[in-house]
Amino acid sequence: MHDIKERLSVLWIFALLNYLYADVIALWAILGSPPADTPHLGQLALAGSAVLMEIPIAMILASRLLPFRANRLANIIAGSIVTLVNGFLTFIPPLVGWGRPPALPEYLFFATIETVCTVAIVWQAWTWPGADAAVAPQLIVGQPAAGISSS
Repeated sequence: MHDIKERLSVLWIFALLNYLYADVIALWAILGSPPADTPHLGQLALAGSAVLMEIPIAMILASRLLPFRANRLANIIAGSIVTLVNGFLTFIPPLVGWGRPPALPEYLFFATIETVCTVAIVWQAWTWPGADAAVAPQLIVGQPAAGISSS
C-alpha cells in the first residue's frame, strides 16, 4: 500500500466505519433508555448529520478518482472539516460545561479514534510529495526500452 491515494482511501474507510459503529452503539444506548431520556433531533439536525456523514463516504471515492492537486486539496478540506466538527461536538461541550456531554465512554473512545484518523488524513494529504504523484503514473514496470525491469 505505497500509493498515497490508496492509503487515503483506506483511512477514509476506517474513519467511516468508526463513525458508523459509534452511531450504532449510541443508538442502542438511546433505544435502551426510558422514553423521557430519549433525545429528539429536529429535521435540520438530521439533515446536518446526513451531510456530515456524506463527507467521508464521498472521500472514499474522491481519494481514488481525483487528480493529484484536487485530491490533495479535497482531503485537506474534508479532513479538516470532519476533524473540527467531531472534535467540537465531542470534546468541547464537556470541557466548557455546555449541556449534557455524550456520557457514553465508548462514544468518546470512538470519537478519539475518528479524530486521530482524520488528523492523519490531513497530515498525509498535506505532506503528499507532488513530484512523486506527478511521476508515478508515468512509470511502467517491465518497460525494456526504458531499461526498467521487474526482475
